[in-house]
Amino acid sequence: MTIINTLLLVEDNLQDEVLTLRTLRKINLANRIDVVRDGQQALDYLFREGEFAGRDGPDLPTAVLLDIGLPRVNGLDVLRKLRADPRTKRLPIVVFTSSDEDRDRLKSYDNGANSFVRKPLDFGEFAETVSRLGVYWLATNEPPTR
Repeated sequence: MTIINTLLLVEDNLQDEVLTLRTLRKINLANRIDVVRDGQQALDYLFREGEFAGRDGPDLPTAVLLDIGLPRVNGLDVLRKLRADPRTKRLPIVVFTSSDEDRDRLKSYDNGANSFVRKPLDFGEFAETVSRLGVYWLATNEPPTR
């Protein structure tokens, strides 16, 4: 069986999206990187509803990079809904956010995040962090069987 690494990036900040995509493509770990820009789109994508009802590709991505400061449905609510559903309860989810609030970190873990990573402000550190996340979650980590 061939494993196709697919990553879902849930990011509303265009600059962070561009830098994340550039870095992930540079290290060439994901066969496919899909991007949604708000929490409702993330839920629709993962559950194949709304505008994503007919989307092609694997049922679920290998991992999700989830910002928490999202429009429409915030990232913590997305996380809560994903962990409550048997189809997505084991999906690897990395909260990747600019928040440095302890409460956001604790709520992320309380709601089932696999990891909480703060986005560095420095361009080089940001790229290095994304690279390490990609290597770990798409190449090193062994996802649960579905």
